[in-house]
Amino acid sequence: MASKLEQAIVAIVEVFEEYAGKDDQKKQLSNAELGELIKAQITSPEFKDKVDPDNIKEVMEDLDKNHDGELNFREFSQCIAGLARAYYVKKHGKDKCQGKGRGCQNK
Repeated sequence: MASKLEQAIVAIVEVFEEYAGKDDQKKQLSNAELGELIKAQITSPEFKDKVDPDNIKEVMEDLDKNHDGELNFREFSQCIAGLARAYYVKKHGKDKCQGKGRGCQNK
């Protein structure tokens, strides 16, 4: 049986492949595919307020680092990492010193 982390990795790859595979560019998410993915997969309040499905064009521009109008898996995985960080911060709160420098105390 796969670990939780292994299951999460497989799920991320499978979701990307499922939605990226809907047009001719099988290894890229188009604007429409990203919108469909967000609407179908980002439904809980913890995440929904981080990505607004009504502003897919703006989301795409922020994520599309090479400005080709598509999201490759690298760009998509950076989005997922950002959502994971946002969820973690929402769950645990911001650590003001984030473990850097002197004088940081664990709470």
